[in-house]
Amino acid sequence: MKGETRKASPDTREHEDVPFEDALARLEEIVETLEAGETSLEASLALFEEGVALSRRCNKRLDTAERRLEVLADQGAGGGVEPLDEDEFLNDEDEEKAE
Repeated sequence: MKGETRKASPDTREHEDVPFEDALARLEEIVETLEAGETSLEASLALFEEGVALSRRCNKRLDTAERRLEVLADQGAGGGVEPLDEDEFLNDEDEEKAE
């Protein structure tokens, strides 16, 4: 096997506090490991699950950033700009998916 890999968890909460750049770097590491094809089936599945969780987290962060930019652009057209609460956007996103 080429290097040790961390035990993966399909639980996305494991990656919630990881900065975007770190999550993306880990995702790239996972892709490289899987592409090398030197891991067992079980290890590959665990890495894949971790990669999916990271990918979802990164996409969520990018969606949030895009929404923040849209709000800033809208506020900029109308004058004043208020600080944005990222948690508000993340919670709105979760509520939309639940509907």
